[in-house]
Amino acid sequence: ERMGAPVMAFCRFDDKEIRLREPVMAPDALIIQDTTLLHQVNLFEGVCDAGYVLINSTRTPSELGLDDFFASRPGIRVLTVPASQLALEHVGRPLPNAALLGGFAALTGIIRFDSVAAAIAEKFSGRIASSNVAAARAAYEIAVTATQGASAAC
Repeated sequence: ERMGAPVMAFCRFDDKEIRLREPVMAPDALIIQDTTLLHQVNLFEGVCDAGYVLINSTRTPSELGLDDFFASRPGIRVLTVPASQLALEHVGRPLPNAALLGGFAALTGIIRFDSVAAAIAEKFSGRIASSNVAAARAAYEIAVTATQGASAAC
């Protein structure tokens, strides 16, 4: 699934201009693309007690050995989506980014799916865009089904 060495990246978004440039030390949400890192580094350090964790996996958080962490942080909403698998089905390659964005939109409600689809269409064109939108929509639908009735806020 991974193309190279592990990477930690940060993204801030808001309705107004963001002038901060330093790393995010207390994230409201985490998106974990590679489950092999789950027990090697402290990926959850600083995550908001009422935040969101989206994991690229076909397995449940329990099957990933995360019960103790999430039991101690009951306000965190956690969800796994098979983003790499969805990307393989729709895009033909295990590139989970678009599918994870779809899952993130459904899990958090912070962004609308239409915005995810528009961003993908702005970056890509033709079949690449449509297949990535399809992967994102599939993840979105999985996440909507899994998260109905739940809410969290930092």
